[in-house]
Amino acid sequence: MGIEFELKYRATPEILKQVAENVPGQVCRYAMQTTYYDTADGLLSQQYCTLRRRLENEDSVCTLKMPASGAGRAEYNVQCRDIREAIPELCKLGNLPLEKELLADLQEVCGARFDRIAITAEIPGAVVELALDTGVLIGGGKEIPLCELEVELKSGAQAAVEFYGKALALRYGLTPETKSKFRRAALLAKGE
Repeated sequence: MGIEFELKYRATPEILKQVAENVPGQVCRYAMQTTYYDTADGLLSQQYCTLRRRLENEDSVCTLKMPASGAGRAEYNVQCRDIREAIPELCKLGNLPLEKELLADLQEVCGARFDRIAITAEIPGAVVELALDTGVLIGGGKEIPLCELEVELKSGAQAAVEFYGKALALRYGLTPETKSKFRRAALLAKGE
């Protein structure tokens, strides 16, 4: 298990290009396709949990995100091609007693398709990954554009990431994004 702490910002393709050109660090590129799941009655959402299967280039990673103490979220990952096969292990890792309910009533809720440029950078007091994402969020048969920058803590102090995120926002005119990709795609699926 890892505790995920990240800051999200709305951006434009031009801003992401500037960041990619100006932030030094190790660069990786991914084609991402994400499907989010829940039961028909929203059992996971009611518990503030997110279940997804993501293709990262050709690798399939199933993830369960759950509330954790502080500002982060607990994140459990299993490499698996089928979300149903991953559910027993994810429920065990997260101590989530919903395996039977999920397997009985699991449904696709929404998704995302995007390209990511990931830059691992050392900053004073931390190592971060900048995720520069462009693509679409998918829900209810509709798509909306996705263009955002995430700053995720990989190691070090959370305060360093917060300071760095604020500096990036000021430098590039970024607007904080308070909703996750899942929340925005789920709202789209509901027609909101």
